[in-house]
Amino acid sequence: MKSLNFKGNTMNLKSSQSSYQKFLRYNIGDLLPGNLSWQNPLIAGTFILTITGLLSRFIGFFYRIFLSRMFGAEGMGIYQLTAPILALSFSVTVAGMQTAISKYVAGETATKDYRSSSGHLAVGFTISMAISFLCTWVIYYFSDFLATSFLMEPRTAPLLRVISFSIPMATVHSCINGYFYGIRKTTVPAVAQLVEQVVRVGSVFMIYYFAMARGMTPTITIAVLGLVIGESAAMIYSLVAIRHRFYSLSLTKDQLRPEKNQYLKSSQLLLSLAIPLSLNRIIINILQSVESIFIPNKLIAYGMDNTTALSVFGVLTGMALPLIFFPSAITNSISVLLLPIVSEADATQDNSKIKRAIQQSIKLGAVLGVIFTAFFLLFGRSLGMWFYQNSLAGSFIITLSFLCPFMYIASTLSSILHGIGKTGLNFIYSIISLSVRLLFIFFAIPVWGIQGYLWGLLVSQFIQTGLCMWAVRDYY
Repeated sequence: MKSLNFKGNTMNLKSSQSSYQKFLRYNIGDLLPGNLSWQNPLIAGTFILTITGLLSRFIGFFYRIFLSRMFGAEGMGIYQLTAPILALSFSVTVAGMQTAISKYVAGETATKDYRSSSGHLAVGFTISMAISFLCTWVIYYFSDFLATSFLMEPRTAPLLRVISFSIPMATVHSCINGYFYGIRKTTVPAVAQLVEQVVRVGSVFMIYYFAMARGMTPTITIAVLGLVIGESAAMIYSLVAIRHRFYSLSLTKDQLRPEKNQYLKSSQLLLSLAIPLSLNRIIINILQSVESIFIPNKLIAYGMDNTTALSVFGVLTGMALPLIFFPSAITNSISVLLLPIVSEADATQDNSKIKRAIQQSIKLGAVLGVIFTAFFLLFGRSLGMWFYQNSLAGSFIITLSFLCPFMYIASTLSSILHGIGKTGLNFIYSIISLSVRLLFIFFAIPVWGIQGYLWGLLVSQFIQTGLCMWAVRDYY
C-alpha cells in the first residue's frame, strides 16, 4: 500500500510538472528554448520558485487568519506597523549585497573558479554581517524613540526589540541565497523560504497554546518572536546547505579561502553594485514606511480614534491586501523566467523576441487579471467573512480587485525593463507610484477616510502600469 501511494504521488507530481510546462509553452512558448525540460535550469528553477512561493503564501495566508482571530484587527495593525523598520533594515544590510553576490558568483558555473566565487561570498557576508550587527544595536537601544517618533505608536517598542535579533540571521541566509541564485540552484533559497515560514508559524502556534494552557494571556509579541525563530531555522538550513555544497566539491578550507589581494578587489566589485541598489531600495522603503505610518495617523485626522484607526489599518494591510496579492506568485515566477530570456535577447539585439515577450506578458497579465478581478468581485465579501469574520475586509477585497490586471501587467513588464537595461526607469516609476499614493494619504484620507487611500492605490497602480507600457512602446 505504501508503494502504491508513493507511485500515485509521483504520478501527480509528473502531471503537475507537465501542466506547468504546458502553461509556460502556451503563454511564452515561442520565447523559451526548444528543450523545454526539467534539465533546463530556467524551467526547473521557475517551477520550484512558483510552488514554494504558492506554498509560502498559502501558509502565510492562514497564519494571518490565525493572528487576526487571536489578536484582533488592532493587534494586526500594531504588528503591521513594525514592517517598515524590518524592510529598512533589510535594505541597509543585505538587499543590494545579495544581488551583488549573485552576479559575481554567476561565472562559477562556466569557469569552475570556486575559490573566486567563495571569496565573493565570504567578503559580501563579512560586510553585510558587520552592518547587520550595527542595525541590531541601533534598533534595540533606540526602540522607544523609533516607536514613539518614527512609528508614532509606543506599543511597537517591545516588538522592535525582539525583531532586532532577527536581522543578523536574515543577513546570513540572504547572502547564502545570493550565492545559490548565482549558480542557478534555486532549490536552496526556495526551501529556506519554506523552512522559515513553516517554523515561524509552527512556533507561534506552540507558544500561543502553551501560554493558553497555563492560563497566561499571549500578546502580539509572540508573532515577532516567531519571526526570530523562523529566521534562525532558515539560517541553520542555509549554513548546512552551503557547507554541503563546498563538501560535495571536495574543496579544502585553504582552497576556499580567498587570496589576500582578493579581499580588496572583491569588496570594490561588490560594493560598486550593492551600494546603488541598496540606496534605491532604501529610498523606496522610506517612502513605503511613510505610507504605512501615516495611514493610521490620517485616519485619526478623518475623525477615528486611535484604536479604530489601527484596526482599519490592520484589516487592510493584514487581511485584504495579502489575499489580493496571493495570485501574484504566478506572475512573479514568470518574471523570474523572463528576465534572463529578455537579457539574452537584448544582448544579441533580437528585438523580435523582446517584442514577443512584451506582447505575451501584457496578454498573460490581462487574462489573469480579469479572471481574478471577477473572482474577487463575486466572492470578496464572502471571503472576508469566511476567512477573517470581518465584513470590512470583504469590502476592501471587492474594491481592490480592480488592481489585479494592472498589477500583473506591471510585474512582468518591470522584469522586461530590467532585462533590457532600463533599471533606472523602474526605480523612477516606483517613486512616482509611491508619491501618488502619499498624496492620497495626506489629502484624500482626511476627507474621505480609508476609501481615499483605496482610490490612491488604484490610481497609482494604473499610472505605474501605463508608464511601463509607455517605456516599451518602441517594441510594439
